[in-house]
Amino acid sequence: MKMTSSFFPAVVIAWFSACGQIVNGQSPVPETIPLEGEWRFALDRLDRGKEEQWFNGSLPERVRLPGLLQAQGYGDDVSLTTEWMGRLHDPLWYLRAEYRKYSPPGNVRTPFLLQPDKHYTGAAWYQRAFVIPAGWKGRRVVLFLERPHWQTEVWVDGKNIGTCDALGTAHSYDTGMLNPGAHTLTVRVDNRMVVDVGHNAHSMTDYTQGNWNGIVGRIELRSTGSVWLEDIQVFPDAAKKSAVVRVALGNATGKKGEGTLTAGGRKASVAWNETGGSAELEVALGKDAKTWDEFNPNLTSLSVRLEGDGAGDERTVVFGLREVGVEGKQFTLNGRKIFLRGTHEGCSFPLTGHPPMDKQSWARIFRICRGYGLNHMRFHSWCPPEAAFAAADEIGFYLHAECSIWARDGVRIDLGNKTEAWLYEESRRMMKAYGNHPSFILLSHGNEPEGRWVESLSKWVEYWKERDARRLVAACTGWAMQSMPGPVTGTQFLDVGRIGLNPVRGQAGWNGKDYRMAVDGVDVPVITHELGQHAVFPDFDEIGKYTGPFKPKNYEFFRESLKEHGMLNQARDFLMATGRLQVLAYKEDIEACLRTPGLAGFQLLDLHDYPGQGTSPIGVLDVFWDKKAYVGADEFRSFCDTTVLLARLSGRTLTRKQRLTVQVEAAHAGKTGMEGAVVAWRIVNRNGSIAARGEMPPQHIPFGTGLPLGAVEADLSGFAAPEQYRLVVGLKHTRIENSWNFWVYPDSVVTAPPAGITIAFDFDEKTKNRLEAGEKVLLIPRQDMLSWDSPPFMFAPIFWNRQLFPKWDRSMGLLCDRRHPALALFPTDFHGDWQWEALIGPGCRAISLDGFSPKLKPVVQAIDDYNRNNRQGLLFECKAGKGRLLVCSFDLAADAGTSPAKRQLMASLLSYMGGKKFNPSVQVTTG
Repeated sequence: MKMTSSFFPAVVIAWFSACGQIVNGQSPVPETIPLEGEWRFALDRLDRGKEEQWFNGSLPERVRLPGLLQAQGYGDDVSLTTEWMGRLHDPLWYLRAEYRKYSPPGNVRTPFLLQPDKHYTGAAWYQRAFVIPAGWKGRRVVLFLERPHWQTEVWVDGKNIGTCDALGTAHSYDTGMLNPGAHTLTVRVDNRMVVDVGHNAHSMTDYTQGNWNGIVGRIELRSTGSVWLEDIQVFPDAAKKSAVVRVALGNATGKKGEGTLTAGGRKASVAWNETGGSAELEVALGKDAKTWDEFNPNLTSLSVRLEGDGAGDERTVVFGLREVGVEGKQFTLNGRKIFLRGTHEGCSFPLTGHPPMDKQSWARIFRICRGYGLNHMRFHSWCPPEAAFAAADEIGFYLHAECSIWARDGVRIDLGNKTEAWLYEESRRMMKAYGNHPSFILLSHGNEPEGRWVESLSKWVEYWKERDARRLVAACTGWAMQSMPGPVTGTQFLDVGRIGLNPVRGQAGWNGKDYRMAVDGVDVPVITHELGQHAVFPDFDEIGKYTGPFKPKNYEFFRESLKEHGMLNQARDFLMATGRLQVLAYKEDIEACLRTPGLAGFQLLDLHDYPGQGTSPIGVLDVFWDKKAYVGADEFRSFCDTTVLLARLSGRTLTRKQRLTVQVEAAHAGKTGMEGAVVAWRIVNRNGSIAARGEMPPQHIPFGTGLPLGAVEADLSGFAAPEQYRLVVGLKHTRIENSWNFWVYPDSVVTAPPAGITIAFDFDEKTKNRLEAGEKVLLIPRQDMLSWDSPPFMFAPIFWNRQLFPKWDRSMGLLCDRRHPALALFPTDFHGDWQWEALIGPGCRAISLDGFSPKLKPVVQAIDDYNRNNRQGLLFECKAGKGRLLVCSFDLAADAGTSPAKRQLMASLLSYMGGKKFNPSVQVTTG
């Protein structure tokens, strides 16, 4: 690239004018000089910039900063050879039959992530002129780049200033004492894998924010004296209402000196050597000083001033009077136990392509989370910017940051390797930048490591335990430190999905159970790792919301696939049905955690959608943190909040001869216990009529999970049946209330086919002959008579997505025609609920309907994975020959004697078939 002479745009001339006014006393000397706006720019595809000394010339193109180059039209179009920063997909996806038509040159559409308008991995150069005002003569100048991505190297007037490879903090460069007048700044940004933190780390991967190149946030020059306050860290003591202030001093004079440090009315003598020094003093905050927590997020300001030989610097530090600790297996804050109800945040911001750098945006996110009952957020393998911590401080929201590492797929954390060395440096930068924020209560190295990580990361935990007790440190998230429950070393808490063979999440804790087998015996706090991950059908109405540099080509593919299978008109129904099932699953997950005595918290994956790794719409909010149509915050808080009532329901399908006995519990994480709490319960039918009610004596509800309150007892002999009921349990004179559906069926029903109806288990010649003769047949097909395109059907939604975890089973839920007369004696809503779970077992398959007329509408439809979109039925009817056929893939014969739900559905189907309404309209052949 041919280089030209240095440039001096109009903005520089304006700065010359401003500097003259400053010198003449017409305005004060600024402490900072902003560098936002137009910069000169060049891509360095061949890595020639340093060799050709681009820092000594003028770059040819223009770009705006803060910003990222891909969002401004630079980079390459996505192609089949695009090298994605991410390894959790099939790299030869375009060879698969269903994707081939989305892979022509110039119109490639990737199904496994949001697709950027442009893609670029490599070095890029940014350059601009700036002016040092006369008032900065003899003062130190610092270049502050709040969030570059990733490694930066800086030159001022052709002189190399240094490099920085921080991912989670600002890049700050000491340029020395620059002469007043015009200068040229050149910054090289390289977004390749500079240090091997893992291609799937959310700090780097294309699955989330995108592996962008640029600089966002504040870009400015800062001025200090020649002796300055380099760092101030405040270590509060909530019990003593005091704080220890530790100060690091910088010195550019090359001379020793002495001075006075003042903080909060206290003074201390300080000295520094030729390069700097340190000082410490304890400050009394006063007896009226208020502590910080989620209920009262009181912030404290402290002015720190340095005076002395050539020194004159003052800064205000904001912190919270709070102490994080552990009591038994519980987290404590200021000596009071807390319970973490959190969500994962994977750095997904498609409107900008980078995380928000303003406090207002983060405050919106945290307030939404609070509206859904959460008090905590984990940042998976990345660290948010200053604005996130500041917003959380003000709102009272607990944060768990990670050091931008996901060491897997060949990346290892080992003693003495480069990734381990970078971890120490990055965590030191994070502590310096964000250590004073009270919301920053947990730290871990990153996610699910590989290598000799136990030994390496145990030493890293000890390193921080000795140096900074303001937060608790875990070796990692995802993996336990041992293979069996028991005493734990090398970490201050566990963030895990299981301990040994004992899960801390998933269906093992559903239906009134919990995860105590994993937690019992462990002597550190345990947080449930990545709870949930239940996928819901995509909402195609969201496509128009993607107005930024990332486009939902994946959603376009799913929509076109659904259209090709003739079901696009059902997209909204699929969203609502799978959404209601998702809510049911999250309710079970969360309540299982809250029933577990001794559990310290949970972290959802996720309250909002995750767009990468094959596309995972696993949130009850979309990727923009907006509400979805099928659930609101009020309903979600009924089972996820500071105080939640719980029920140990082991079965949801009963008969009138049974007695309902349900143990009621509470999970309470309020600031204080609840005195005189009165539990009131009622059982209502679908119309809201009360079938039974009662109260429990007043009692005290302390902090804890799985707190027994008493039992609900109800005689069901007088209940109308078949009927769906809802057990509602609440605390009188509060808004605290929770509920659970259950079903009551008659004691006995007719399950023998009446005259003229045959139950068949094979579509053999005998069955075909019956149909040709005009008979009615209920076909319950055996598994061995179904083809490969009739996959297993499971009750729970698919986990994460079936691109990343491909399986034959791809069920996302069922869609019921609840008003169909075949279900007249089997009360149901339009979506899957617990009475259907009782019908689904190893013998249940979803029957492919792709070969049938599109006019055939199942009574109960199986909703297939949005990647595949096969048309499938679980219960459907048709004319066959001269007869009438009802096909049911629920195995009603197996365990029918002990399953009230199976007996009831059989009775409902036979009753329908014996009546005049059984008259299917769609004709099929019996060949």
